[in-house]
This record gives sequence, C-alpha cells and structure tokens, in this order.
Amino acid sequence: MRDLDRALADIGAIRQQLAAGTAFQGYGPTAIALTGGLALATAAAQKIWLGEAPDPLAFFAGWIGTACVAVLAVGSEMLWRSRRHHSGLADELLYGAVERFLPAGVAGALLGVVLLRFAPDLLWTLPGLWQLLVSLGLFASLNTLPATVRWAAAWYFVAGLVTLALAAETRALSPWLMGLPFAGGQLLLAALLYRAERGEADHA
Repeated sequence: MRDLDRALADIGAIRQQLAAGTAFQGYGPTAIALTGGLALATAAAQKIWLGEAPDPLAFFAGWIGTACVAVLAVGSEMLWRSRRHHSGLADELLYGAVERFLPAGVAGALLGVVLLRFAPDLLWTLPGLWQLLVSLGLFASLNTLPATVRWAAAWYFVAGLVTLALAAETRALSPWLMGLPFAGGQLLLAALLYRAERGEADHA
C-alpha cells in the first residue's frame, strides 16, 4: 500500500510539472470580448440612470453584478476550452489558472468591503485600484499565457494609475472611469488571444 501511495504521489507530481510547463488555452477571446461589451453597457446604463453623482451602493452593486456575469461567462468558456484543448491535464491547468488570479480577485473584493465599512470617503479610488489588481493578476499569469498578453496587463496598469489621477480631481464615482478602461482592456485581451490562436493555427 505504501508503494502504491508513493507511485500515485509521483504521478501527481509529474502531472503538476507537465501542467506548469503547458501553455493554458482555456481563456477564449469570445467570452473575454463579451465582458468588454458588458463593461460598456453597464457604464452607459449607470450614466443614464444614476446621473452625475451616483449613489455608491447602487454604483458598485451594478459593477459587482456585471463582474459576476463576466466571471460566469469566462469560467464557462474556460471549462469548455480546457476540456477540449488539454484533456487529461484540464483540471491541473484550470486550478493553476484560478490559483494565479485568485489573490488579485480576493484582494479586490476585500478592499471594497474595507473601504465601504471603514473609509467610504475613499471609495472613489476603487475603480483605479481594481484595474491595478487586474494588471497584477495578468502579470502573475503570463508564464502560461501568450507573451503578447503582457500588453493587456500593461494597459490595466497604466489605466489604473490614470483613473486614480483623474478621479482625484473630483473624488467622485464615474461610470466611464470604470467602464472605458475595463472595456478597452478586455477587448485588447480578446484581440491578443485571438491573434495568438490564429498564429498557432497557421503554424499547425
């Protein structure tokens, strides 16, 4: 029994090593592009219905709802694509992809809770901070994604800093300062993933 356990552990370690050295193809351009469209639609809807000085709870409730739909769309496509492209290593690669991005996602959620509870006067910083966290999540995932994804990570990094600088002038929540950077980043990421897929297909 001990030899069997050791053999199973060795097999598991080998699978993890193979997964670590395999480019993850679970992120698909279709769902990513959809999330960019959702960001634009949410920004436009909030601009129309919430006006120039949106209530923070309504503002962030809309974006949290949009984020949940985006995660569901991207996650469903990740699951389908990973089963299609990675077969036996799908679970390891999915786990690795989630593990790399999860700290940024959890930090963003907890940051929102802390600011809402203890520093509501700083809620205007959240859009820029969230963009910076997305950038860090993408940078953390670069070793398993196409190299060109670094441009999307750089976009979110610069956009986050610019958003913080612009928002500091009024310290007010703006649907467009949230929606436009996310829409641009997601559409850029979708284009980069699509181009990488086409390049692989042309070399196949």
